[in-house]
Formats: sequence, C-alpha cells, structure tokens
Amino acid sequence: MSDDTIAAVTEDIYKSLEHDNEDIDRHIARLKQALAAAGRDQAAFDPARLPQSNRSGRKTMQSYFRQRGVKIVFES
Repeated sequence: MSDDTIAAVTEDIYKSLEHDNEDIDRHIARLKQALAAAGRDQAAFDPARLPQSNRSGRKTMQSYFRQRGVKIVFES
C-alpha cells in the first residue's frame, strides 16, 4: 500500500460518491489505514461536497463507514 494521506483518500472518496460509489469499499479501507498511520480516530467530510448532503444522506454515510470501522464527522 502506498503512503496515502487522509486528504488524498478523502478526495478519492468524494470522486467515488460522485460516480455511484465506484470502489468505495477500497477507498474506505485506504482511509482506515491512513487514519491509523496518522494516529487519528476519525475523518472529516464537507457535507456540501456530498451528492446527498441532507441529514438522511449524512447518517447513511456515517453508518456505512462505521460498519467498515471508520468514524466520520461532518464539518460545519
């Protein structure tokens, strides 16, 4: 695995979400590794960049990531 930065993986996740979740599980695994390498326990996402930025869409995303072992929060 290459040295992924959290910002780079987060950008790949935004792109994946724009393309009907293409390779999303692979990107989540990369994010999990990048967070561990950085000593962080959660990642932050900008809700304005999400295809479904409403509350339901954000909660669905949080749940999906949590099931894969990644805690996410949304920037205000």
